[in-house]
Amino acid sequence: MNEEKALNLAEQFGIDVGEVDEEVKEILGLTKAEGVVVYAVIGGSPAELSGIKVKAIIKEVDKYEIKTLVDLGTALEQTLPTKNFTVATYEPADPDNQGVTGGLNFHFVRILQD
Repeated sequence: MNEEKALNLAEQFGIDVGEVDEEVKEILGLTKAEGVVVYAVIGGSPAELSGIKVKAIIKEVDKYEIKTLVDLGTALEQTLPTKNFTVATYEPADPDNQGVTGGLNFHFVRILQD
């Protein structure tokens, strides 16, 4: 698995992602630069239908811990063919939405066949 293949698998799932770096860490108010951040969600994709949001940090895919793009690619390579898996994301608090704090969310993915 390499980063290019991981990005292609993420696109098949319906997300544009990148590794959390120091800049993303600061923007999202994270404690460490680790994980994979969602930059965009493709409309009508399994990712969108499961409720994954922009700025979410992907923490786990079907119990595979996600710390890098390669981790995400490896997990998606194993789970996409099953067409039924879970994705755990951390969504940072939105400072513009008072009273709503960030937290861990679980998304249940079911890919329907034509």
